Amino acid sequence: MVIIDGHCDVLWKMYENPLIDFYAPQQAELDVNYENMMKSGIKIQCFAIYLPESIKQPKFDDYLEYINIFYQKIAIMDKLTVIKNQSDLQQVMNGTKVGAILTLEGADAINDHSLYTQILFRLGVRMIGVTWNYANWAADGILEARKGGFSKKGKRFIKECNDLGIILDASHLSVRSFWDLADHSKKPFVATHSNAYAVCPHPRNLNDDQIRALITRGGRIGITFVPWFVSDKGDASISRLMKHIEHVCALGGEKQVVLGSDFDGFNIKMPGLEHAGQLDNLAQQLSRYYKDQIVENFLYRNWLTFFETSLPIS
Repeated sequence: MVIIDGHCDVLWKMYENPLIDFYAPQQAELDVNYENMMKSGIKIQCFAIYLPESIKQPKFDDYLEYINIFYQKIAIMDKLTVIKNQSDLQQVMNGTKVGAILTLEGADAINDHSLYTQILFRLGVRMIGVTWNYANWAADGILEARKGGFSKKGKRFIKECNDLGIILDASHLSVRSFWDLADHSKKPFVATHSNAYAVCPHPRNLNDDQIRALITRGGRIGITFVPWFVSDKGDASISRLMKHIEHVCALGGEKQVVLGSDFDGFNIKMPGLEHAGQLDNLAQQLSRYYKDQIVENFLYRNWLTFFETSLPIS
């Protein structure tokens, strides 16, 4: 089994607790650790830089702390390859080591500094979610009361990311911000960890029009394991998660469905998907309803084909 996961919050946990060892056997404090990646066949894991709400005035140095953790404690050369371009991607897929893609969740501390965006790119960041749930200088998040969209500065930021080769992530954006991104991005974008609103009416999930827009633009929709994004009735399960996949496929999104677990970003887990070492349970359930090729698409090929065209060539 081969898997690509588009979102986890390992770096946040390691930032909060410097004693956590990503490579320690049976590292129970992390949902995603090296042992669980090996167990489930996670070939590529995206690691998000997420600054918690406790940081009231995020600074660029805060991003650098996370990036330092990533390179000092995760990107160990004999075990893991940092993927920055298409060549790195192919090296990982054809080799024995696993890969990691560095991402950013919340562009607050960039604060319209083009130089900061360029530095993040040089340091390996290849995907950016512009907001978390609330507003920043660039756009409104999904829980911002005014329900606004991108600012002028934010629209300029979209172009900067397009030009650099940074993928944009619509998860956490307000509905209006989503459509601003759709209107102004010249390149396909993704929602790394959002489910279907029609199945579970949580504000973080995508409505059918948004899902169709991602399908039309060649983006990706990362099915996430956050229980309250899976069901609003307190009965989140792998079977219920399947309903989200079925719904996206019914809209024509079979080639757009990917995984975006959000592991290490939430505490209450679904039975059978408590950590990354249990992804075979999801794979087995998928195999009951879909052909092997389609299951492979969901687990990794859909992400792979997206990265093959969206990551910089070199």
